[in-house]
Amino acid sequence: MAQVLKVCPVIRPQIVVPALLLLLGGCAGKTGEIDESGGITAVRSGCPQFGVPAGTGDVTLFNPSNSREASAIDVVAAMTNVDSHCDDDAPGNDIISNVSFVVEARRTHTEDARDVTLPFFVTVVQGGSQVVSKRIGHVTVHFDAGKDRAQAAGQGVSFVSKEAATLPRNVREQLLRKRKAGQEDAAIDPLAQPEVRGAVLKATYETLVGFQLTDDQLKYNVTR
Repeated sequence: MAQVLKVCPVIRPQIVVPALLLLLGGCAGKTGEIDESGGITAVRSGCPQFGVPAGTGDVTLFNPSNSREASAIDVVAAMTNVDSHCDDDAPGNDIISNVSFVVEARRTHTEDARDVTLPFFVTVVQGGSQVVSKRIGHVTVHFDAGKDRAQAAGQGVSFVSKEAATLPRNVREQLLRKRKAGQEDAAIDPLAQPEVRGAVLKATYETLVGFQLTDDQLKYNVTR
């Protein structure tokens, strides 16, 4: 399903592909290759980009829970090694992204063995701002007696419609159309056109993962 987008230069061989084209897919193929016509080829994939929203990559548990003193910190956990595996050419109507991560945790009181279960979310965002789905999962970290550190692997999944992640034909034609020096719109970036840029954003998705925090936990992360 990868869509090859070419931006053809007018007379300068050092033309730069607009950054948005290069960043559209999370499973991109070869980019930056010079096409026979002189353009630079970028591969746009339907696979969503992935990441961790600011302020949601770690969580702090307090005991007592209403205290925010350093002496009350019970458990601190952080997401690491966040990765996503996706194949937009797989059969079916949806693009499936399998997200994986590792939770590294540290606790203050180490006397007994203990399990700590932490909720996390996997969210699909369209066009950089519109949340289209959200799934909640849980990952459990096990501390052995006498140990203050532990880790656990977590995973989630997201689904994006192949049809929704595919650029309309008329937009692809505008992006792929060869432009020659002397033409009125030869030096105009097609993404400068609101309808083209809007269509590209609409077909662009992100898979975001992070800890499912309470309002107080998020405020603590943001303001500490």
